[in-house]
Amino acid sequence: MALDEERKVYPLRIDQRLYDALERWAADDLRSVNAQIEFLLRESLRRAGRLPASGASGGQGGRGE
Repeated sequence: MALDEERKVYPLRIDQRLYDALERWAADDLRSVNAQIEFLLRESLRRAGRLPASGASGGQGGRGE
């Protein structure tokens, strides 16, 4: 199955200042904004113990973190 078929497409409405901060952070980490949001969500879920072990490594963008 292709990577695109495994991803949920979800429109996100976000405050412009928050987006701008995410965009700068993503650029610092050599990621797209989408990959940065996904990374941050995955990290938050992992730290909260809410991410199943099988989902911890999938779909990583940018530098592969």
